Amino acid sequence: MTGLDLSGLDLNQVELTEANLNGTTFAESSLQGAKLRGTSLIGADLNRARLNGADLSGADLIGANLQGANLAGADLVGVDLRGAALVWANLQGARLRGALLQGASLRGAQLKGAIMPDGNVQA
Repeated sequence: MTGLDLSGLDLNQVELTEANLNGTTFAESSLQGAKLRGTSLIGADLNRARLNGADLSGADLIGANLQGANLAGADLVGVDLRGAALVWANLQGARLRGALLQGASLRGAQLKGAIMPDGNVQA
């Protein structure tokens, strides 16, 4: 299922655990409460997607575009976000313990209450 265009869709609560969605476009889609554990989303476009409360634990988001995405309260434990664009993303209350963030852009991201990779909580 790689390279699909799922822009603007309502995919709330969808179960896509361990799916291969590399290069898929979810721009402005709603994936609130979605279960994406262990899913491969390398190079995916999640620009302004709503992922509030989604479970992305162990997902692979290398080079993904998450600019302006809402990830408030999302489970991002062990996620690989190397080189991902999280500019202006809302990560308030997100759990990022063990996440890989090397080369990721977090400029302007909202991090209040987020649990960072080292276990510290952002004030």
